[in-house]
Amino acid sequence: MKIWRVDLSNHKVAQEEVPEKYQPLGGRALTSQVIYDEVDPTIHPLSDENKLVFAPGLLSGTRAPSSGRISVGSVSPLTKGIKESNSGGTASQDLAKLGVKALIVEGSSEIDNLVLVIDKDGLRLEKDESLKGLGNYDVGDKLRNKYGDSVTVVSIGPAGEYKMTAASIAVTDTDDRPVRAFGRGGLGAVMGAKGLKAIVINDEGSSGVNLQNEDAFKEASRKFSKIILGHPVSGEALRTYGTAVLINILNEAGGLPTKNFRTGRFDTADKTSGETMTETIKERGGKPSHACHPGCIMGCSNVYHDENGEYLTAGLEYETIWAFGAQCEIDDLDYIAYFDRYCDDIGLDTIETGVSFSVYMETDFMEFGDKEEVKRIFDEEIRSGTPLGQIIGSGADNIGRVFGIDRVPTVKGQSIPAYDPRAVKGVGVTYATSTQGADHTAGYSVTANILKVGGEIDPLKKEGQVDLSRDLQVATAAIDTTGLCLFVAFAVLDNEDALPSIVDMINAQYGTELNVDDVSKLGKQILKIEREFNEKAGFTKAHDRLPKFFKSEKLPPHNVNFDLEDDKLDETYKF
Repeated sequence: MKIWRVDLSNHKVAQEEVPEKYQPLGGRALTSQVIYDEVDPTIHPLSDENKLVFAPGLLSGTRAPSSGRISVGSVSPLTKGIKESNSGGTASQDLAKLGVKALIVEGSSEIDNLVLVIDKDGLRLEKDESLKGLGNYDVGDKLRNKYGDSVTVVSIGPAGEYKMTAASIAVTDTDDRPVRAFGRGGLGAVMGAKGLKAIVINDEGSSGVNLQNEDAFKEASRKFSKIILGHPVSGEALRTYGTAVLINILNEAGGLPTKNFRTGRFDTADKTSGETMTETIKERGGKPSHACHPGCIMGCSNVYHDENGEYLTAGLEYETIWAFGAQCEIDDLDYIAYFDRYCDDIGLDTIETGVSFSVYMETDFMEFGDKEEVKRIFDEEIRSGTPLGQIIGSGADNIGRVFGIDRVPTVKGQSIPAYDPRAVKGVGVTYATSTQGADHTAGYSVTANILKVGGEIDPLKKEGQVDLSRDLQVATAAIDTTGLCLFVAFAVLDNEDALPSIVDMINAQYGTELNVDDVSKLGKQILKIEREFNEKAGFTKAHDRLPKFFKSEKLPPHNVNFDLEDDKLDETYKF
């Protein structure tokens, strides 16, 4: 495999040998290591000194189940710290088959609307002015017409071109739709600042991925597939109701943030639940289960049709439904699906944008629950890049500063997602301490707090939450290195044979002799360099805190606050 490097300042491309220290790394481990090694932590994230590092996981390109995740690393314009954002879609498998260990994009071009084309012959830059201002759906159509129906398209929409700091990077899925995304951290703005509109990947004629021991790999892969499919969450619930199955579960647990984190229950939550969504999809001829990348065996994605039975959006997930739903007091699933479609097309993170609207609803200019005004702002303000559109598209923190609102649910500049940290305290520790800013996927303590996966820890009490979050943050960093979907963690936490099966697959692919202890060491190594990078960028313990209202306000219906002491939070990274 090679490292492929693109210097946009000089329009040069190159292929490099993989340094020895990078050879055992993939995904998040590799993106964070390259950013740590090559980028000054104090730079402006939108300057030409920043870089984007795309890296498939170690198992991507193989037949390992659900191994098509890809990481992109950079310095986030939202958090100002190191960032790894993770996506499904077809990019990871394609890049791995082409022998791309990592794609490093650096510098910035004076010419916008560049397209980077990657195929078996290497990589080249082309200019395409016709893409200027287009949404991700139209960008994909144009590029497939030009380069072939089977290519993968990684692109930014107008939000990235405007350099909105909540901008995402879209990745096409197995149906060639731009519905998978590097959502969090505003990395679409970094890509826009570099003048890069899209990356086209064509794996036709590629050599594929070499396996050192094919029989051993097949055996481990078969065993791991059986474990995933045998688990009630990863093998049944996610396929049946998608991730939106969590709406009713979190609402019942009193941890569904509602009206900008004022209560843990939304009276009409069931109108937006996974059960309602699945029934609606079936009635309209959509797909209640859909694989977001080749080789996915869990199928938690979906295809959602409008009331006329026409395609509206795909990959409608729990956090998106929550962000535009309970958080904004909107209980109309069709409107929420429309907002999801809009974010995919214009290129915005749905979590950050939904929370941004909820903070804007704190002003005198908008009421909670006003779905028509949200739609108008999408259609007339954000799409056109008006001043209001730019403000809302640049994140919740930004809205708080502009309009003088202090009820802003963010950590390190990134919006807190769909689990109230007062009623799910383990995930509260993750929000506060993660190197990534508030990010539920960085240490998904909902497992033991709510779902009783991997043990059981009372979500309303503070005991055991720091240890739980720490262990999950370490494990997550390691899983993000493999290219496996994070949802395999449900099976890994409950089945002692699962983790050894992952290690067996890696050993069979690379001819290594790793053991399960090496997985934990790798996770800790990743977190340590990310933490060190952030410290060099100016982060202190003060950045590892939740907004004060989570401590001062009690959350109905359990009437609890976030009561973990600061010195306890500071123990999270003591390993």
